[in-house]
Amino acid sequence: MTRPVLNRRYAGFGNTIFGVMSARALATGSVNLGQGFPDVDGPAVVAEAAAEAVLTGKGNQYPPATGIPELRAAVARHQRRFYGLDYDQDTEVLVTAGATEAIAAAILALCEPGDEVIAFEPYYDSYVANIAMAGAIRVPLTLRPPHFRPDLAELENKITGKTRLLLLNSPHNPTGLVLTREETEAIARMAIEHDLLVIADEAYEHLTFDVPHVPFATIDGMRGRVVSIGSAGKSFSFTGWKIGWVTASPDLVAAVRTTKQFLTYVNGGPFQYAVARALDLPDSYYTEMATDLKAKRDLMASGLADIGFEVYQPDGTYFITTDIAPLGETDGMEFCLGLPDRAGVVAIPSAVFYDDHPEAGRTQVRFAFCKRQEVLKEALSRLSVLAR
Repeated sequence: MTRPVLNRRYAGFGNTIFGVMSARALATGSVNLGQGFPDVDGPAVVAEAAAEAVLTGKGNQYPPATGIPELRAAVARHQRRFYGLDYDQDTEVLVTAGATEAIAAAILALCEPGDEVIAFEPYYDSYVANIAMAGAIRVPLTLRPPHFRPDLAELENKITGKTRLLLLNSPHNPTGLVLTREETEAIARMAIEHDLLVIADEAYEHLTFDVPHVPFATIDGMRGRVVSIGSAGKSFSFTGWKIGWVTASPDLVAAVRTTKQFLTYVNGGPFQYAVARALDLPDSYYTEMATDLKAKRDLMASGLADIGFEVYQPDGTYFITTDIAPLGETDGMEFCLGLPDRAGVVAIPSAVFYDDHPEAGRTQVRFAFCKRQEVLKEALSRLSVLAR
């Protein structure tokens, strides 16, 4: 018998839809509103800090396994400045290769085979793979349009004696949901009552529009049971640097560090110095970034609605979910695969973010609006050929 090349547990996790659609964008000259990366770099002062670090030999060799002290201190200052949370930079902060590695390391560290992990569906695609790699069992809580609010009664009903942790993402990719304080407190109560851990993916924490982000770690009783995850790529528009971080109690950080060291070990030494500089940018930076994104959201929302899409306006992130049924379309995957040739635009079918209730996302399509306004206007002009 020939041994399989790929462990069956990981079958199906080949080239992602993002790789497929980005390749289609290049091949057809399409406007790429699929993969979520900005088309303009972040602040020049941050890029200059990275260049200075490289040229002066700071971080060109292996940085400390937990991250350079300057960045860990900056993360601690950030948590205190925005949320009133005090973390010890030496025992409660860990630098990772982006939020994606932080999520993977946390799941692998905190889950045993057979443990159940509850996560909002649709979900960021790495969640499914990470839970599978841990040998755990994913238990989706499906968010449904038009508002994508979590059904808290359903969430509590899904908690069993095998439930180990809640994997929660707010602001939420791909729907743009931002949990309210009341929802956050209710979920926190469930975690405390059932003695559950929480992994809080807060990569889009600063990308909200008139709706405040409420970290789980700020809720009474949650400080010792939540792993909070942040992302420099999302907050500062340097996605290629892959710098993220974890903040949590010492025992949880130690657990995550144990698995993280066997994933990347360390990464992005010079970029860590630059992100330390970025985290200390004035409040005006964060305000202006959110204001700029809100204007782009409004441009896309009104433009797509005028074309005939049903638009679910997001309260956060830089993604907007739509429904193509009003255009006479019945399958988001077929629609997106044909869209580059029909209209010269690339989008992502939301069905790829579902697995328990794929019918819930069958006619949904996600567009990224973290592009220059002229690019978004060009995309809308091209999409106008779809208007009925």
